[in-house]
Amino acid sequence: MRRAATSLQILNSKFEELPFDGIWQELFGKPELSGCWIIWGESANGKTAFALQLAKYLCKYVRVGYNSIEEGISKSLRDAIKREEMISTQGRFLVLDKEPVSLLEERLKKHKSPSVIIIDSVQYSGLNKITAKELVDRHSRKLFIFTSHASGKYPDGRTANAIRYHANVKIRIEGFRAYIQSRYGGDKEKYYEIYKEGADRYWSFLNNENG
Repeated sequence: MRRAATSLQILNSKFEELPFDGIWQELFGKPELSGCWIIWGESANGKTAFALQLAKYLCKYVRVGYNSIEEGISKSLRDAIKREEMISTQGRFLVLDKEPVSLLEERLKKHKSPSVIIIDSVQYSGLNKITAKELVDRHSRKLFIFTSHASGKYPDGRTANAIRYHANVKIRIEGFRAYIQSRYGGDKEKYYEIYKEGADRYWSFLNNENG
């Protein structure tokens, strides 16, 4: 049986917090280094670029593992890593080449394993809504960030939507902008601009179409 806790015990609890600042704090608040987040969006809207920009920022504080399950280590991923200047992370960013979840879990048991794991993507992970939650629960001192394909305004498929339901941070990508809902605070009226030129083109075209 799980132990119960009083209100006072919960209020006195300590949690490992990511000391976000600047635009990141404005949008995310100060998140806990545990649980799960999800990023979703249509192809060619900036999802991979945002995931790498987020990883680069997180590397200021912790080691990040990027499990490229869908694409693997490829030319397009190499080009994205070069574009986002991931070399500046000084070894804190680790790319995993289509690593199955079973092997990923073995890695996470090791000393100095990444504190943040990005799984790209849900649809190629082999996880379902139960096993995804169990994975996160088994590694309660890690933060899992899942990327997902989109179906309209929502993640594609039952597993991705189940992850969205219990994710502490939900990030929808559209037109090179990231729209963030965070349980840790943050300004929901603002967005993160991934790539200004692409965003200007996309939203200008959309506004002209609707106008």
